Amino acid sequence: MTAVVTGASGFVGGAIVRRLLADGESVVALVRSREAASKVSSLGADPVIVDLADTDASARAMRGSETVFHVAGRNAMCPRRPEILHRDNVDLAVAVVRAAADAGVGRVVHTSSAATLGEEAGEVGREDTTHRGWFLSPYERSKYLGERAVLAAGRRLEMDVVVVNPCSVQGPGRATGSAQLLFRVARSRRPVLVRTWISVVDVDDCAAGHVLAARHGVPGERYVLSGASLPVDEAFETLRAVTGGPHQVLWIPALALRAVAPITALAGLGRGDVDPLVCPAVVRALLHGHRYDGSRAAHELGLRYRPLAETLERTLAWARLRDPRASDDG
Repeated sequence: MTAVVTGASGFVGGAIVRRLLADGESVVALVRSREAASKVSSLGADPVIVDLADTDASARAMRGSETVFHVAGRNAMCPRRPEILHRDNVDLAVAVVRAAADAGVGRVVHTSSAATLGEEAGEVGREDTTHRGWFLSPYERSKYLGERAVLAAGRRLEMDVVVVNPCSVQGPGRATGSAQLLFRVARSRRPVLVRTWISVVDVDDCAAGHVLAARHGVPGERYVLSGASLPVDEAFETLRAVTGGPHQVLWIPALALRAVAPITALAGLGRGDVDPLVCPAVVRALLHGHRYDGSRAAHELGLRYRPLAETLERTLAWARLRDPRASDDG
């Protein structure tokens, strides 16, 4: 069996490639550059450089494949150009489904996000959760619209489309976004945190969830991938058990963080085309918190989640190998 993976040079896409190859499947990786082609080739996949907006070229690369895993997308909480999010997370996602239909592919597994569930603050997000009707960030909006557009395209083109909704994906190989916060907290003598809820899934469990969705998922359905959902307080205690420290935390009141949220809009001024790391959307999402229930994937697909402590151990061990100089920040 041959599978096609878009975004194969990325963190989640690469994990899916490794899982498929370990299961004995052949993998065609659709990439955008020679550098990405070299990276996926080293994993054992067959790279094809293609613009996903070119449906004819994509369809040619997909012919003869049973499944397309559409993992490519843009993850940006503070984009200077939100229209790029719509292009990458909505328009290109529909183009991939159209190309798969033209190529005669049997099934598309679309990587969405648990953010699309749109649960109210304090609620647990599940596959059948009614969206709150407004968005915490442009990213959430683009993934929500992309998911709806992909499912509609599948119905229109009579294609089997299955959606997976991972929460925060962590594990060896991730060095950006929330992983940076994890590394900083692990190294700090007295980290600064806010009380909220987080949900985490190990990258290898995320990859397994994608493959199981391809094999056993119901067309038109979505599957939340979340291995652990817990308050930051408990997550910190798990981290401390893994690392042996830190022993003290400076907790910031939520009201104080809300007060400075408008000021964060100024954080990225004067940095050219680089997206700022902090903006009001980041603060909104942090204070809202996320509680996700990933049990459907376990019960219906057979996905088994590893303990959070194991994910933290693997991630921090990888980080130390990557940068042996990492130590206390003081």
